Amino acid sequence: MKALIQRVQRASVEVDARIVGAIDSGLLALIGVEKGDDEAAADRLLHKLLHYRVFSDSEGKMNLNLQQAQGGLLLVSQFTLAADTRKGLRPGFSSAAPPAEGDRLFHYLLNQAQQCWPHVASGEFGANMQVSLINDGPVTFLLES
Repeated sequence: MKALIQRVQRASVEVDARIVGAIDSGLLALIGVEKGDDEAAADRLLHKLLHYRVFSDSEGKMNLNLQQAQGGLLLVSQFTLAADTRKGLRPGFSSAAPPAEGDRLFHYLLNQAQQCWPHVASGEFGANMQVSLINDGPVTFLLES
């Protein structure tokens, strides 16, 4: 599994002109599920999402994780993160998990996150989503499990 995380001042997701998920300060995580991913990969990714130190401490150094910073976590499924872009001018998606498996693992990750942290929101798997954010920094990392 992959997560493109962005430290945000706020972020939200709209589907059909209605906000389905929103957070204030925290992490927006765009989630890509690949073939061969399983619950163990989702668990490892969730551990990184909650514990990766990307928030500033009192000295301005990135020493605090999401929980220490009391931030929100906005999970958004993003099929295109699983694209193979190494050759040519068109992405290939043969490494992406099939939609049913991607949906299952994304919801597993979401449910686990909600059990571990009270400030979790999400988009809608497979929907045409409009994601708005104010990137803080900007700070952006690609996490893989």
